[in-house]
Amino acid sequence: MFTGIVAAVGKISTVQPLEGGLDAGVRLDIDAGGLPLGDVALGDSIAINGACMTVVARTDSAFSVDVSRESLNCTAGLDAPGEVNLEKALTLAERLGGHLVSGHVDGLGQVHRFEAVGESWELVIDAPHDLARFLAFKGSVVVNGVSLTVNRVEDLDAASGKLCRFSINLIPHTISVTTLKHLRAGSKVNLEIDLIARYVERMLSVGKA
Repeated sequence: MFTGIVAAVGKISTVQPLEGGLDAGVRLDIDAGGLPLGDVALGDSIAINGACMTVVARTDSAFSVDVSRESLNCTAGLDAPGEVNLEKALTLAERLGGHLVSGHVDGLGQVHRFEAVGESWELVIDAPHDLARFLAFKGSVVVNGVSLTVNRVEDLDAASGKLCRFSINLIPHTISVTTLKHLRAGSKVNLEIDLIARYVERMLSVGKA
């Protein structure tokens, strides 16, 4: 489990294809940036841009993870060198500053608009229609590993099909300590819906014809 509070911005330094042909995944070597790795053991989990990955090797300042082809197909930002948001798995001794996050990406969104509004920034994202029922005004959502609050949500019938468009306000601190500053209109982002909403939807659906 994670909190969606980014602990450091790291950098994917190399992407190495794993053996197995076109269906194989990749090994990522990641510079941990300011993320301390002294308490990280092989097999521990670290969220990379919101996707929970298992550490398969590490040094004092870097670590490696293997990413399956299925994970690559379902996420954005894990297939090429570049900056990534990092968070180690939550312990029971830590504060829950964001919300409960599983590190399982539920879908890919696309940035519709990202622009300055006063001292803050407005981030507007188009999400797949099947995630619409989990997105609510003042509800929680994870974007590239960052726990955020939805300020506005609307369901649209776009030319390419139905979608859910939601808006988030980003304060200067969030911009400065995460990779969200690099987003542009058209950027793909990893989305994880609120864990509680997931269970509520399941409980309400059980027993329906």
